[in-house]
This record gives sequence, C-alpha cells and structure tokens, in this order.
Amino acid sequence: MFLSNDNKLNLGTIITPDKYLGPVISLCMERRGIQRSANNIDNERVILQYELPLCEVVLDFHDTLKTISSGYASFDYEDNGYQSSNLVKLAILLNGTLVDELSNIVHVTKAKTIGRQMVLKLKDIIPRQLIHIAIQASVNGKVMARENIKPYRKDVTAKLYGGDITRRMKLLANQAAGKKKMRMVANISLPRETFIDVLRK
Repeated sequence: MFLSNDNKLNLGTIITPDKYLGPVISLCMERRGIQRSANNIDNERVILQYELPLCEVVLDFHDTLKTISSGYASFDYEDNGYQSSNLVKLAILLNGTLVDELSNIVHVTKAKTIGRQMVLKLKDIIPRQLIHIAIQASVNGKVMARENIKPYRKDVTAKLYGGDITRRMKLLANQAAGKKKMRMVANISLPRETFIDVLRK
C-alpha cells in the first residue's frame, strides 16, 4: 500500500566553503533534495538552496552536514508546502510482533536500504537474552531485511558426570520446551535509547 500527499517540504539554505561543496551536494541528493539555486558569495563560499522533504531533515541532517564540512557549513530552512510522493510504512517486528514505536514512513525507493540499516542497528543495541530474537523490517507484509540475536545458552548438563544418557537427553528436551514457551510469551527488554538511536541514519 502506497501513501501519498503527506510529504511535507522545506526550502533549505546552506552556506558552505567551496572545498566542501561536493560532499554537501552528495548529502542533499542522498536525502532526495532538489537543487533550486547555487551561487558564489565570494571566492571561498557558496550558497545553495535545496527543496528537501521534512522527514529527511528532522533527525540528523544538520549534524551530518556539520560533520562533512568540519563544522563550517550552516543550514536554515523554511516551510515550502506539500508534495505528493510514494511513501510506505516500514514496519519493524520483533519475533513477529509489530513494534509501532520503531516503525517509520519512508520513501519507497529507500525502504530496503533503511530497513537494512534499522535491523542492523537493533541487533547491536538489543542485548542478548534467554530467548532467540528475530528482527525484521517489512513493507506490506514483505520482509525487506532480517537479523537474528542468538540466546544465551545455559548448559543444563554441566553438573552431570557420566550417568544415564536418557537423563541428559531429558534435561536438554526440557530446556528446549522452556525456550519455546518463553519465545511465545516473554517481553523483549529494549534499552531506553533504542527508540532514538535506531531512527538515526
């Protein structure tokens, strides 16, 4: 399902030393920017105007711009109306359960890339637990990316020395049954910073 008419636009003004012009233009293009003007202020500085979707600006555009320009570029923006666009809901699922707080509305052309980035970040952020955790990014029911976090393994046979093999097999079977039950009912503990960190590009 595609969404449309919800793509809020901003007209961004960037002033940068000309030696950073290439990386700045690449950043704007990566964020689906459309160049409206480019002029020299003097022999060393350039002023650019780009039309940018708000969703591409609001989280970390300014921080990234400062990083690639060694802190010298400036950025200001103003409202520039709305534009119809092909947007989709990128759903994040943990063990098959939708997590609305981590889901996002993205442009259809970037859904797979952003989904891959998000599941990799979640894999790094979510601590290992006693159950297996499957992390999925999905659009319209189609899985775009998946990562798994393996559970801690408790050696239930550690205290057994020799003895009847059937007892060892019974302990392992009970452990597997317990894990299956936990996978269905346990809540996955997420660090508080997860919800902000995972949305950063």
